[in-house]
Amino acid sequence: MAWIISKYFITAAVVILVSELAKRSDKLGGLVAALPLVTVLTLIWLYVDNQSPEKIANHAWYTFWYVVPTLPMFLVFPLLLPRLGFWFTLVSCVVITMVCFGIFGLVMKRFGIDLL
Repeated sequence: MAWIISKYFITAAVVILVSELAKRSDKLGGLVAALPLVTVLTLIWLYVDNQSPEKIANHAWYTFWYVVPTLPMFLVFPLLLPRLGFWFTLVSCVVITMVCFGIFGLVMKRFGIDLL
């Protein structure tokens, strides 16, 4: 139980660190947010929890492919924010990302990569 609480604490600390850095510096906050810190922590947690190398490698493989359809959100968000406000922009970006995931998954399936 202490291990799970430690994992939650460390993972939450990373999210808080990014948000605090973003308050102080847009560039530094963006840089640290763009780092795959959550993925690195997940890979560590999987390894420490004695998951197979194949499971850990699959996590990294799928994370790579799932990042691609999230990228349009980061371009659309700053464009929509001044026009639509925060909440509507956020919801719109979630919908856009879901649509991008669906389209990307269908396209990648044609290349033999099953993401959906």
